[in-house]
Amino acid sequence: MVDRRPWLSVLSHAVMILGVLIVAFPLYLAFVASTHTPDKIVQVPMPLLPGAHAWESYQAALFGSGKAGSTITVARMMWVSFVTAMVITVGKIAISLLSAFAIVYFRFPFKTLCFWAIFVTLMLPVEVRILPTYKVVADLGMLNSYAGLTLPLIASATATFLFRQFFLTVPDELVEAARIDGAGPMRFFKDVLVPLSRTSIAALFVIQFIYGWNQYLWPLLMTTSEDMYPVVIGIKRMLAGGEAANDWNVIMATAILAMLPPAVVVMLMQKWFVKGLVDTEK
Repeated sequence: MVDRRPWLSVLSHAVMILGVLIVAFPLYLAFVASTHTPDKIVQVPMPLLPGAHAWESYQAALFGSGKAGSTITVARMMWVSFVTAMVITVGKIAISLLSAFAIVYFRFPFKTLCFWAIFVTLMLPVEVRILPTYKVVADLGMLNSYAGLTLPLIASATATFLFRQFFLTVPDELVEAARIDGAGPMRFFKDVLVPLSRTSIAALFVIQFIYGWNQYLWPLLMTTSEDMYPVVIGIKRMLAGGEAANDWNVIMATAILAMLPPAVVVMLMQKWFVKGLVDTEK
């Protein structure tokens, strides 16, 4: 029997609401700042209610040019971020599925060694690999390109490990049934393993999309041309240095716009994301 205590329920809800307020208040301030003029924002105290200049701020962010450090519109930056995030996400999932499939269902020399070689890369932080990776990409002439932004980040040892662990739980009877029906390895992969992995794929899609969208260090090294800036780099370029004034309303509007695609992905795939993390019926 579960001991139900009303005060404990009230306390848990109060803690949850407090946590939501702590997380949401900076976002609310950013939205409020995006609806005022720069002069209003720098006043002390800053207004805490939305103003009447939201349309101008968001129009300037999407279709205007950044006065401080960039002449490219936020719409272009968001397109670069979207393409980069989608290529990284789809590429990571596809390569991880195929590599895990090969490790589990094929026999080849040094199979275990290959798996551990993939797994050991988790112990190497990005900063350790970033300079040699940059040298290779630069020598191949992929600077300021989508290939340079995505290909070095397209493999994932974590996703390979997760799919491998899932494939090991697939009953051997399914493999035997596929062989009896005359299905080849790729037919078995496409018609059996991929549909069974859809919840895991959905969970990884959300995680990897946010990972690709929020990339900062690698695009900072890879891009010297403004038309290849992702939106995260664009926000930094909008900040003026020295005594120059910042268009804080445009910067805050850009920050709000930059948060929308990951938020939409999470909301649309929330059910599949949670199911992929907690499903125990695999």
